Amino acid sequence: MDSLGLMPTPPKLLIVIASTRPGRVGPVVADWFIERAEAHGGFTVEVADLAAIDLPMMDEPNHPIQGRYTKAHTVVWSETVDGADAFVFVHPEYNYGYTAPLKNAIDYLHREWRYKPVGLVSYGGISGGTRAAQMVKQVVTTVKMVPILEAVSIPFVAQRLGDDGRFQPDTVMEDGATAMLDELVRWAGALASLRRPDGPS
Repeated sequence: MDSLGLMPTPPKLLIVIASTRPGRVGPVVADWFIERAEAHGGFTVEVADLAAIDLPMMDEPNHPIQGRYTKAHTVVWSETVDGADAFVFVHPEYNYGYTAPLKNAIDYLHREWRYKPVGLVSYGGISGGTRAAQMVKQVVTTVKMVPILEAVSIPFVAQRLGDDGRFQPDTVMEDGATAMLDELVRWAGALASLRRPDGPS
């Protein structure tokens, strides 16, 4: 958003890699989606790898809704999220849920997430991470994000890694990524007015 509350052209998409486990496949899946997002052309694409950002478990003394941050890492994270117009979370499923680092990263902030769309690229075993994705949706709506219907679900993700280590999607995943990006562009534009200085508080 600029000083007049207008959307930048193109809007900014922040792709969040939610797994921090050593040996994770999240960056491999994310590399594929990043390429898709850049080729799509609807967004300026940035990436936030939660393993590299390494946020400690919530250590701010004030409630995030106040925006009174006391830690440098919170200020940096706030600026990163605030500067985005839409998000994609690339996340695995752990024991029917999503990762603790992703929950922690969401909980650090409040205003910065509001009135922005989010798409989900989930991966795992037989469910393709869909159970974790459903849990994410409940949380993001509480901070007034809009989870979109279009999604990418990747079952048995380990079987989709080629000999070169790259992710090998099928047609359903490729088409799902395109549909998600198309819808994110629409929602990012539609929600922009709600984020103007004179919009809802």
